[in-house]
Amino acid sequence: MNAIAEPAVIKQHLIDPEICIRCNTCEATCPVQAITHDDRNYVVDADKCNLCMDCISPCPTGSIDNWRNMPRVRAYTTEEQLTWDELPPELPPEELEGLADADADVGVAPVAAAVPAVVKDPSGQEPFNSSAFGATLPPWSAAHAYANLYGPKASQKTVTATVVGNVRVTEVGKTAGSDYDTHHIVLDFGAMPFPVLEGQSIGVLPPGTDDKGRAHHARQYSIASPRNGERPGYNNLSLTIKRVLEDHQGRPVRGVASNYMCDLKVGDKVEVIGPFGTSFLMPNHPRSNIVMICTGTGSAPMRAMTEWRRRLRASGKFEGGKLMLFFGARTQEELPYFGPLQSLPRDFIDSNFAFSRTPGQPKRYVQDVMRERAADLAVLLQDPNTFFYVCGLKSMEEGVVLALRDVAQGAGLNWDTVGGALKREGRLHLETY
Repeated sequence: MNAIAEPAVIKQHLIDPEICIRCNTCEATCPVQAITHDDRNYVVDADKCNLCMDCISPCPTGSIDNWRNMPRVRAYTTEEQLTWDELPPELPPEELEGLADADADVGVAPVAAAVPAVVKDPSGQEPFNSSAFGATLPPWSAAHAYANLYGPKASQKTVTATVVGNVRVTEVGKTAGSDYDTHHIVLDFGAMPFPVLEGQSIGVLPPGTDDKGRAHHARQYSIASPRNGERPGYNNLSLTIKRVLEDHQGRPVRGVASNYMCDLKVGDKVEVIGPFGTSFLMPNHPRSNIVMICTGTGSAPMRAMTEWRRRLRASGKFEGGKLMLFFGARTQEELPYFGPLQSLPRDFIDSNFAFSRTPGQPKRYVQDVMRERAADLAVLLQDPNTFFYVCGLKSMEEGVVLALRDVAQGAGLNWDTVGGALKREGRLHLETY
């Protein structure tokens, strides 16, 4: 393998901690695992980053699109980046040139020509990369989304919203998971403009500081109401928020923003930034089909899309296609909006539920139910007017996309062709965290 000389100066990829909303999109998208995070910042490892740009388009805020010219041997380490509250300034050209010359005098050993590593599982097969099929373009008929109207780099840093509703939307029971406390919270923006679309999100700034005395960063929440408001015709929106009392590994933790939001009372004020997101948007053309696959609070954008379609249907001014929902939770009691979903007519939405912790019942996940409905999904996969939306924990993403692959192959379709079209045409959207 031929050796090549490393450049003395590199364009280092950095994430702006001031406007990052810690949504995990970049880390989930990066094909070389160059992005990592702690409880404060997301950072890029210069030794791993190959400048593939895969993480740029999915970022909802643009915080990922930042670069610094740096001498390679002086590149910012991940440890340095984890301490930042803002990006460092650009190095002056004369300082950059001097550092590069100094590094050249010391000498930098040539390195082997880079060849992307392909990691295989024990069976010798390449691992399935579900994120490779996620679209970064919105559906062709989606409405125009306004983004980043308020934030650290906008002319107005935040907008103040008033809490006009806070209702628990999971049952209180004594079964497993009875501590699953999820709230439907309605925020009103009064006279301040805050246009949103189904599938977008906002950032909430919790008051106070962390254990190091620094102001809390914004936390991202998907919008659960349609474009004309939780209450039609009003400048408001709703959120679906679970009170976080443990991390993904089951360790006790008290989520700063989730507990703050779940404890809000009507009349309280909340500082908001955003809105964010320009790709996870619903189609607007008649007879378009929507397949929604979610778990837990990943139901928020699905509720928004469903309600907008319901209002359009009630108006008689829109002929919608098929709505299909696959919704998973540990138990029925933990499923947000279970009651309202049950009351929606079957000729409007085809709802399918999967519960993994129902006492005395086998575990069922959304991908299991999708396979049970393979015949219907195969027809929808082949329809260019069908759009798929996946939202929930990152751990669900691979299983869901694998289920779509199995459905396609079971119908005699080539998955690479189908999956490529879903991505290219903005028809498969993945928003997992």
